Amino acid sequence: MRNSITDVAGVLVGHATRIGGGALTGTTAVLFPPGTLSTVDVRGGAPATRDTAALDARYGGREVRGIVLTGGSAYGLAAADGAARELGSFVPAAALFDLGRGGDFHAFPGPDEGAEAVRNAGVEVAQGNVGAGMGALNATLKGGLGTASTTLPGGVVVGAIAALNAVGPSVDVDTGLPFATHLGGPGEFPAYQGDDLEAARIAGHAQPFNTVIGVVATNARLPHLFGLATAAQDGLALAVRPAHGLTDGDTVFAASTGTHDAGTPDAGALAADPDQVLAAAREVFARALVHGLLRAESVTTPWGHLAAYRELYPRTAATYLRT
Repeated sequence: MRNSITDVAGVLVGHATRIGGGALTGTTAVLFPPGTLSTVDVRGGAPATRDTAALDARYGGREVRGIVLTGGSAYGLAAADGAARELGSFVPAAALFDLGRGGDFHAFPGPDEGAEAVRNAGVEVAQGNVGAGMGALNATLKGGLGTASTTLPGGVVVGAIAALNAVGPSVDVDTGLPFATHLGGPGEFPAYQGDDLEAARIAGHAQPFNTVIGVVATNARLPHLFGLATAAQDGLALAVRPAHGLTDGDTVFAASTGTHDAGTPDAGALAADPDQVLAAAREVFARALVHGLLRAESVTTPWGHLAAYRELYPRTAATYLRT
């Protein structure tokens, strides 16, 4: 297991990243095997999405071959054009706001980045300053792209990938730890190692625009696929406080490859039930956001210095990066 969304068999992830020359942005493509059904949960008053109406939960989900997560706000949704041409299929998409963070407000992803992300797709998933997480910010910290997974009884796998670009903080300034670290497995996340918490509180930059975007996927065939997306949104609220505000556009796609029936034994093992799958979706989405934060690296551009968690909490981050 890679602790990645690609632990769901058949799911692949690829990135296209742009940094320098005024750009600090990128695109991530999440690809699915044939027969995968998808739906979406969009929250907040400022989403930037494409073709999400086609995934209306009232119709139980629609077969898709891929989903695009991208920077560039509404302009960056053009990346889905390139992904769609590569896949020969419609590709829903969601974008986060990172305009101008590299210095040029007009440097955003387009069709070339979408096509490149599809061509780069594989099972190994880079995290942090990559793809849709390249220009992400989280309150006063550099945000990033993260992924996580878990395996349930009966061979059911739940995985998530998410770009942390929230205006709400995801770190408890009184403990120096991300809010959702308690959801990690043994050794997955660090314990506080004596960093200067007061110095970390006053460092950073102006509050950014916001929006968290991501995908939660499973091989379980669920009676209500939309519940998987809503559970992941609950996980977002565990990792980011507050979440789903009036200026948010938090968008989570849910996908099921449908190779396992939740509640049905597989090879003599006790089977995961649908409630277990939803509980796992909450946790893996929150954990993916923590990994995106901890994997992010500081960047300095004409827009300013984007300080990462590992810069402001170096001792604690060092224990995570050694794992």
